[in-house]
Amino acid sequence: QVQLVESGGGLVQPGGSLRLSCVASGSIFSINGMGWYRQAPGKERELVAVKGNGGSTNYADSVKGRFSISRERNTVYLQMNSLKPEDTAVYFCYARIVDYSARGTDYWGKGTLVTVSS
Repeated sequence: QVQLVESGGGLVQPGGSLRLSCVASGSIFSINGMGWYRQAPGKERELVAVKGNGGSTNYADSVKGRFSISRERNTVYLQMNSLKPEDTAVYFCYARIVDYSARGTDYWGKGTLVTVSS
């Protein structure tokens, strides 16, 4: 019923930039928050950045000053600058969505691969 679709992943050299996008669609009454998580090979999934409806943001310490999150209605973006090899991971879009029965549910995209390498 609800689907999150990411785009923008790919191969980039260290120091380069990349912009990820995610669009939420389906049976949506409201979206309480959207953000990005990532999972590198052999590691647990971790928070990258999230943004709530009030404009509050939360960034992982490892990306502060390099990444920025923005949102307009049902779309969330992640601008990634000064990329490092350790940023290589599958990036997952996240959204907390309220349906028309007032139920709040966490949804996840299928992920988009970001590879930072020379």
